[in-house]
This record gives sequence, structure tokens and C-alpha cells, in this order.
Amino acid sequence: MRTVLYVIIGFVLQHTICAQSDYLYQIGKKDSVYSNILNESRDVYVQLPYSYNANSKEKYPVIYILDGDVLLPTVVNVHDYYSGGFMPEMIIVGISNAENRTRDLTTSKITSRRGMPYNEENGEAKHFLSFIKTELIPYIEDKYPVTNYRTLIGHSYAGLFTIYTMLNQPDLFANYISIDPSLDWDDQKIMKQAKSDFLNKNFTGKGLFMSLGGQLHMQDSNITIDNVMQDTSDYTLFARSNIELSQFINTNESIGLNYEWQFYPNDLHGTIPQPSIKDGLISLFQWYQMENTDAINNPETELAELQRIIEHRAEKLERHFGYVVPPYPEDLLNMCGYMNMEMKQQDKSKLYFEKAIAYYPNSANAYDSMADYYETQEDFAKALIYAKSAYEISGNDYHKAKIEKYENR
Repeated sequence: MRTVLYVIIGFVLQHTICAQSDYLYQIGKKDSVYSNILNESRDVYVQLPYSYNANSKEKYPVIYILDGDVLLPTVVNVHDYYSGGFMPEMIIVGISNAENRTRDLTTSKITSRRGMPYNEENGEAKHFLSFIKTELIPYIEDKYPVTNYRTLIGHSYAGLFTIYTMLNQPDLFANYISIDPSLDWDDQKIMKQAKSDFLNKNFTGKGLFMSLGGQLHMQDSNITIDNVMQDTSDYTLFARSNIELSQFINTNESIGLNYEWQFYPNDLHGTIPQPSIKDGLISLFQWYQMENTDAINNPETELAELQRIIEHRAEKLERHFGYVVPPYPEDLLNMCGYMNMEMKQQDKSKLYFEKAIAYYPNSANAYDSMADYYETQEDFAKALIYAKSAYEISGNDYHKAKIEKYENR
């Protein structure tokens, strides 16, 4: 079936008509998980992608965002703008840290901080990580159509927790975004652990994006990115810990990380999550971005080259995800098929329709499009076969009428 899309190859723009509502934008359906480990109920907010269909068997990669009750809107907004061309469609799970935040996200117990007594409950990250691994993730995987390809995002104490998770459970997530992390916590304990673990554990293929805000010294504007490492005061320990870890990773390529560090000189600790989330997700999913779009758009590209491009992308996505993934959305394959049909490049049209059936075998539309192709070839016997396949899946009158049309030819 011919579909009308607004598509630029390489940048798939999704236009969605929202249901009538008193609100322009609503996100994050609230859910909750009772934790026997934490002995409390924890709220989570789940955002399904626009393409989600309850009747489909499709599953999606998943993002877990700490402080989700605050940062989920930013992640959803970035995902809505950039998914398709820059990153896959994903299910986004915001974990609330409104209660017991310091307790759950800090990685070791302290009694003093910056020369002052520290009385707030802290240092229980081990239990919070156990909750995520053994209670939350199994709950999400049982209730929602997610794969085991996961990304974790955290800011400040949650950024510290993100690095802690990577070091102690490196296989739990594929990607980690640590935004302005509090690596100064407990005399840089996690930063020091990282230097050891990064050399003694296997992080090959893992992705880490880490950022640093521009407020390097709370009381001295003369401290800049160029001289902050020469300062020895407690006021710069936060920034120095971040930079030191980044320098260590960059000078040890054997770690095998897909790593990027970004400094945001014009952002404060409270504003840095927005640009970090955008840049972090684009960076970590750079391998997902569509390549060879000029060749796909060029009518002079040979059939064999198009075949190679499609198969190369399929192999690349499978290698990164760890499971078979269609190289392109069904609508894009469908559109390319009809576009080439209109240009009288029938062999290319057939290729795209064949790929749509191969990667989306439960789609009535994929078979219907192939029926259209054979109709243009006046091969009504084969058109009938594909129309029947479409009808077996859909059972609707449109495909039934096509069957009758072809039978009468």
C-alpha cells in the first residue's frame, strides 16, 4: 500500500497527531515497583515510542534515566527530535529519586564533607543498584516490549552512580551518560576505583559520555579550564576529579570504550543536563546514523550497490545491538520502493519491497506493496499471491477487494 510520509533519507521526521486533550504535551505514564530490597515502593515513568502498537511483536531498546521525575521531559524531547536518523526509537523509563536521593545514589558512607559534618543518610548505592538489576529491570522487561540493550543516564550524584554502575555491573547497560558527576565524593573514591577497573575489566564496546559544567570554582572566576588542574583547593576538586578521569581514559586506549567527554563552559551544574543529554545520546548512537544516503537518493546507483548498502547496515546494527534489527523502518523501505517504481527502476523497486517483507514478515502492508509491484508488471498471478498473503494478516476488505480484482483478470 502506498503511504504518504515526510521523509528526508537520513533524517526521518516523525509527525504525530496527538489525541484531543486539555494539554499540548503529556509524557511519562506513571507506574510503580515495590522493592523488597529498599523496603519501599518506587515510582517510575514510562514513555512508549510513537510507533508502538500493542498488537505488534516489535521490541525496543530502553533508556533508564535517574531523577526521571525531573529529567524525563528532556530525554523524551531529544528522543522525539532525533530518533530515526540519529538514534533508534526507544522506550524511556524515568526512575524517581525524589525520596532518599542522597542515600541511594552516593557510593560510600561519609560523616564529613568539605570540612563540615555530614549527617544526611548516604552511601547505599549498592542496594539501589541491586534494586535496579534484580527488581526494576525484570519488571520492565516483563511488562513492556523492551530488549536487553539498555542506556543509563544520571546527573550529579546520579552521574556518580552511573560511573559506579559501569564499574561494578559493566554488562547491565550498553551505554552510560554521566552528566557533571560528583566524582569528588568521599575523597574521589570512585574515580580512583575507575582507574584500576578500567585497566583490569573488559569494557570493550561499552559507551560512555561524560560532561563537565563551566562553574569550575564557586568563589574564583579566574579559575578556567586551562588552569583548574593547578589549583589544589577543595573548591575545584569536583572539576579536577572529572578532568582527571577523562584524561586517564583518553591516554589508555586499551580500555576499549566508545568514549566522549564534553566541557560546557556556559552551563552551570543545574543547566548542563539538557545539552549533555542531547550530545550524549547522539554521540553514543553515532554508529546508528544512516550512511550512504547520497547513494540511496541517487537514481544512478547500481542495484548491487544498494543491496550491499542495505545488508551492510543490517550487519552493523546486529553487531552493535546483539540481535537482528531491520536496517530501515518499514515505511522508509516502502517509500523507496514506490519512489523507484515511479522512476521506472523496477528492479530497485522490487528490491526494497522484498527487503520490507524479509524484515517485516508480519506486515500486511509489505505484502500489499509487492502486490502493487507485480500489478505494474501485469503479472497478476503473482500479485494475487501477495494480496492473499496481505489478507491473511489483515483480514480487511481492502485486501479482499484486491484479491477479487486479480482473480477477475
